Formats: sequence, structure tokens, C-alpha cells
Amino acid sequence: MAAIVIGAGPAGLMAAEVLAGQGITVEVFDAMASPGRKFLLAGRGGLNLTHSEPPETFIGRFGDRAATFAPLLAEFGPDQVRNWAAGLGVETFVGSSGRVFPAEMKAAPLLRAWLRRLRGLGVKFHVRHRWLGWDADGALRFATPAGEVTARGDATILALGGASWPNLGSDGVWVDLLAARGIAVAPLLPANCGFDTDWSVYFSERFAGRRLATVELSFAGRRLRGEVTLTATGIEGGAVYALSAPLRDAIATQGNATVTLDLMPDWNAARVRTALGRPRGSRSLSTFVGKALRLDAAAVALLREVLPPETVANTDALAAAIKALPLRLERPRPVAEAISTAGGVGFENLDDGLMLKSLPGVFVAGEMLDWDAPTGGYLLTGCLATGRRAGLAAAGRLTAPPASTGAT
Repeated sequence: MAAIVIGAGPAGLMAAEVLAGQGITVEVFDAMASPGRKFLLAGRGGLNLTHSEPPETFIGRFGDRAATFAPLLAEFGPDQVRNWAAGLGVETFVGSSGRVFPAEMKAAPLLRAWLRRLRGLGVKFHVRHRWLGWDADGALRFATPAGEVTARGDATILALGGASWPNLGSDGVWVDLLAARGIAVAPLLPANCGFDTDWSVYFSERFAGRRLATVELSFAGRRLRGEVTLTATGIEGGAVYALSAPLRDAIATQGNATVTLDLMPDWNAARVRTALGRPRGSRSLSTFVGKALRLDAAAVALLREVLPPETVANTDALAAAIKALPLRLERPRPVAEAISTAGGVGFENLDDGLMLKSLPGVFVAGEMLDWDAPTGGYLLTGCLATGRRAGLAAAGRLTAPPASTGAT
């Protein structure tokens, strides 16, 4: 029995590991020049494997898909991810935020160990093979530097990612390939992304790239502390990413969304008002506010950018704005710039083993599925869990004894 895995990201590699561990011949095809390209880049600044928070909280991070992911994460959740990494010789630690990282922080050592394990299990890799769909006889078609080739397997795992970071292989071209086979796919949307707010040219040129550390962002009843980075067109950063799903959906239905930004979450409103009420002397308002509140110059400039002059000049109104600055967001950044993708193959198209009901023997895993989760280890854990489920289901299908015909 042989299985083909298309996509050499975390979901595809996990499916390949499970299948090969069951003694099944596995071939992995990927469009890029080497496996795990997006995985490597995502871990360049510190690979966030998973999160240490309680299971019920962790599952809740999957939003509308929490109930769907609960059994998947019960089988392969944060504890299992850490044990799996340890089995590869990669020790992990819990950071101050509760996030879990490899001791070396980097993705490359883990990926190297993982690929060694897979090759040791007999997994064969085919790089620079871009999937083109199926031919008339049902064989899988691939474009290669040497021309088109075909391949066949007894089971196929599709793990081609979403549509973010297309230069690393996740370009969403598979949407049309599945649509041609009559499989409904929810539109691919940016997730964990930045948003545009149309700064003035002066503000954009002067403050793009500046970080506002230790602020709190509020929207739709949620209040998150973190950092916000000012971009040439708007804002991004951890707190923004965590709210990207409700923000994106609100903009889609209402045309825009307004968040509130607490620039001084460690000070209460009365303390801010008292500090601003002190004599200013000959200092400019910007200098005075920066000194009195120890606000970064970018934060002071943001107040001037967003607020009308009469509000900036009024002590009470300015103090209130510092604690709840309204910021109107016009649109999410394009999906190609997003960290991840929402939308994809709906779970209603799949059985419990993540096999397409209309294409027996074809399984889907990872970011191709219609789910969304914030950064913080949830995305990677979700991809690993779905890859494992698809791999186990495919292995079970291939190794199951033939059904009895009842003949004697």
C-alpha cells in the first residue's frame, strides 16, 4: 500500500510520519525547493510550538470551530506536541506568556530532526513538484522543472496550506482544482493580519515601523494587552492579530470597524488627568504630554493624527482619549501578507477522518481546512492535530481487512 502527501508543511509532514509509522510507503510532493519553507520562516524569530494554558481555554481559541477541534486536540494537543518534540531530541520551555518554545528557539533544528526521522521511516520527498490536479484517469498531475509527471497512490493527503505567503508555496491555487471536482471551498480570507486606517502622508512617512509597547486594544467586548506596530498604512502586531477575525468580519458587514486603544493601561484615568493638569509652562503640547506621561513620541503623534485639535487642547478630553483612543480601521491587509488564512474546505465535506466524502481516499489537513485561530502556538498545534488525524484515518483505510462478502 502506498500513500501520497501533497504539501511538506507541518500538517503534511505529520500525516507522512503517521502513515510511514504504520508501514505504509509514503511519497511527499512539494512545490518548493525544500520541505517546510513557511515553517522555517515562521520560526525565524522564535518558533512558538504551542501554548501551556488549560485545555478548555486552549480549545476556546479556535472560535466557531472549537467543538470541531476539541476531539482533535484531545488526541494531539499541547502536551502531545511537547512530547513529540522531545522525541525528536528537541526540549521545550514555557515562556513568561505561557507560550511554548524549543530550547534553542529556532525552527531549523526541529525540522532537520523531523526530516531525518521521516527519511529513516522510508519517506521519499519530491521537491519542485507543483500539483496540477488530476488527469482523466485519476492520476495526480505535477509540474516539474523537467516537465509534467503523474503519480498514483492508494490514498492521497492534501496539505497545501492556505493563501498567505504565496512565495513560500501557500498560494491557494488548489481552490480551483477542488472546485473543478465539485468541492465547495469557503473563500480564503486574511487571518492574523494587519489593518489599514489611511494615515496622513506625514504620519505614515515619519512613524511607520514604530512600536507602541504595553497598550490595550479593545473591540466587541474583548480587551487585549500587547504591542501594536504602526505601519505605513495602519496597524499590526500581536494584539491586532488576536482580534483580526472579529475585525475582519465587522468590516465585511459594516464597511469599517472602530477599535479603542488604551495607550497607558497601567495608569487609571484619574492619574492621567492629574498629570495632564500640571502647569505646562513654555513647553509645546507634544513635549509636555510626552514628559508628563512618559509617552513615546509615536504615541503622542498618534493622538495628534487621530484627534481633532480641540480635543488635543482640552485636558479632560485628551485624558479620556489616551485611555480610549478610537481608531477606525478600513480594511484588512491582503491575504498574501497575512500570517494565516481563514476559509477553505468545510468540515461538512469531510468524514471524521478528514476524508472528502465525494472523493474516497482523498484526505485534507492543515490550513486548507476552514478554521481560524490566533498566533501563539494554536495555528501550529491545529495543523499538527489535523495532519495526524488524516494520517491515521488514511492508514486505517489502507490497512483495514477487506469486507466479508458473506460467501461460503
